[in-house]
Amino acid sequence: MKEKLYNIPINDAVNAGDECPFCYIERKIEQDMMDFVLGSGSTYMESDVRDATDRAGFCRDHYRKMFQYGNTLGNAWIMKTYLQHTIEEANKSFNAYKTTPNGFKAIISKKGREESAKTNSITEWVNKRSRSCYICDEFSAHYDRYLRTFFEMYDKDLEFAERVRNSKCFCLPHFSDLLDYAGRCIPENKQQEFANAFIPLMKEQLTKLYGDVSWLIEKFDYQNRDADWKDSKDALQRAMQKLKGGYPADPEYRAKK
Repeated sequence: MKEKLYNIPINDAVNAGDECPFCYIERKIEQDMMDFVLGSGSTYMESDVRDATDRAGFCRDHYRKMFQYGNTLGNAWIMKTYLQHTIEEANKSFNAYKTTPNGFKAIISKKGREESAKTNSITEWVNKRSRSCYICDEFSAHYDRYLRTFFEMYDKDLEFAERVRNSKCFCLPHFSDLLDYAGRCIPENKQQEFANAFIPLMKEQLTKLYGDVSWLIEKFDYQNRDADWKDSKDALQRAMQKLKGGYPADPEYRAKK
């Protein structure tokens, strides 16, 4: 049963024909979490949910998306208790603050800055908080299982493997993760088979994107104004996704009315 819960979104992602199925999964989880936290179910009013969001907080990117989502009351409730939690933590960190032992000279050298970060209670606290996000953490908690399930499906389901080989491959960050996980999930000979199948495909996809972006530029030449756009209209956002992941051209995700 647990595997089926992961198989379905992986199949859906591959069938979507996207630049990267794992970007597709990541976006779906993110949107589901936005709906869970701020949607019509009002889970932000439940104490266990707010306890979790108070502990984890949110990253800068997800604060922006939460604001754009449109639930002012829900955001305000989450922010109120998170601020209360932050003030309690801040007071402890502020009260524990000590100046850098070596003074100004310490912060102008790399070693000095590292030592300062270790002994500065405020810097330690802020750095720890910056690595935590309730929505990012949710994806991270499931990402390992998605990668492992992908290789189980790729190894055992020939039809699925064929669909993946005929896809647009992956974005570079997720491709890197897949190659890393191949070493943990499949035998060495199958690792090489996987690499042999997808490294050429990645090269092919990157080369195609280069051609599409190049033609997009050429279309701005008045001599080509009546020429076919080919695959260049959305080449810029596809190239951005392929290189860094995500969906740079996505509209704001808003609460359903």
